[in-house]
Amino acid sequence: MQKTKVAIIGPGNIGTDLMIKIMRLSEVLEMSVMVGIDPASDGLARAKRMGVAITHEGITGLIEMPEWKDIKIIFDATSAKAHHYNWSFVQKYPDKRIIDLTPAAIGPYLIPPINFDDNINVKNVNMVTCGGQATIPMVAAVSRVAKVHYGEIVASIASKSAGPGTRANIDEFTETTSEAIEKVGGAERGKAIIILNPAEPPIVMRDTVFTLSENADQEKIRESIHQMVVEVQKYVPGYTLHQEVQFDVIPESEPVFIEGLGLRHGLKTTVLLQVRGAGHYLPEYAGNLDIMTSAARATGEKLALL
Repeated sequence: MQKTKVAIIGPGNIGTDLMIKIMRLSEVLEMSVMVGIDPASDGLARAKRMGVAITHEGITGLIEMPEWKDIKIIFDATSAKAHHYNWSFVQKYPDKRIIDLTPAAIGPYLIPPINFDDNINVKNVNMVTCGGQATIPMVAAVSRVAKVHYGEIVASIASKSAGPGTRANIDEFTETTSEAIEKVGGAERGKAIIILNPAEPPIVMRDTVFTLSENADQEKIRESIHQMVVEVQKYVPGYTLHQEVQFDVIPESEPVFIEGLGLRHGLKTTVLLQVRGAGHYLPEYAGNLDIMTSAARATGEKLALL
């Protein structure tokens, strides 16, 4: 089977981890070029040592390389602002697809076990955020059983796993994740919070998901959540429930106020997750970065097999 050639723009932690995952694990993707803008980049140097072609001249440098004509998928692991620039070039080539790991969200949000089939013809798909990839599957799991009025997620990550790009994009993280909770997760209203935990030694990624839905069979919701965990574990083995699913009934006589929706009652579902990284390049505690690269690889492999 001939592998699909790919390029990665952004030789930082996320781009480097994705490169190593593709080279070690993928049976359908072939790493072709690593793209950066700093000739002294450690990520570019590592890629070169691993036998990958490199350029420090950004997207324009990539387009001028002989490898460009054979590349079918580009992963963008830069920043929201840089992605707009990169897409302005890539969109001119009908045979190329781009998988956006930034919060730019030019293309539709994509979470592999939820809505891949809805986006098979889209040239630019967005991987939401680390918190979104971890938590929105749980909102969707509840949503396929009962109408979800409200979904709230709290992503707690090790401060050491939040690099300059993550810190610069925190506003975009909350906005993008909140919107994806609604558009992909199926909630009427979504809210996202991120916590950078400075604990030493660093903690693994922990996520808390709250939903308020119409009253429904609790066992069916629990079963749906467990099924979704199994789906995510296919590409993120370190994705687990930290505790069993919890339920609280909010009676009609004691409704809660939700901004933008007013008073609501129903079933509150609480899901507590843990995401431990695979340790391919990043430390195990950096599950927030690992789930992004794993989801991107899974998406690229699905696209390659179309």
